[in-house]
Amino acid sequence: MSEFPPLSEADFDEKVLNASLPVLVEFSAVWCGPCRRLEPELDKLAKMLGNRVQCYKVDVDDNPDLAFRYQILSVPTVILFQNGEPRGRINGYQPYPRLLEIFSPYFDS
Repeated sequence: MSEFPPLSEADFDEKVLNASLPVLVEFSAVWCGPCRRLEPELDKLAKMLGNRVQCYKVDVDDNPDLAFRYQILSVPTVILFQNGEPRGRINGYQPYPRLLEIFSPYFDS
């Protein structure tokens, strides 16, 4: 079971842009092999960050307007939002150590 519950355009603004915590959003598609490969790596990151982050998944086929809005040109793409703004971003499969390297600076305080 993924740590990233599905999110739709209808609740994106409320759950991501208006969130009090940072939010990791995985933009993916059911047919995407690299997306499936990335999921356990993201789950490890979500578990490591614990209650310091909220996590969601957006299916780009079901939510094309969100994909356009955030210029998702390939999947998987993961964006970290803080205070309603995109801060960190990765495209394609990345192993857990690389995800940690990219996203952990946003949580170091």
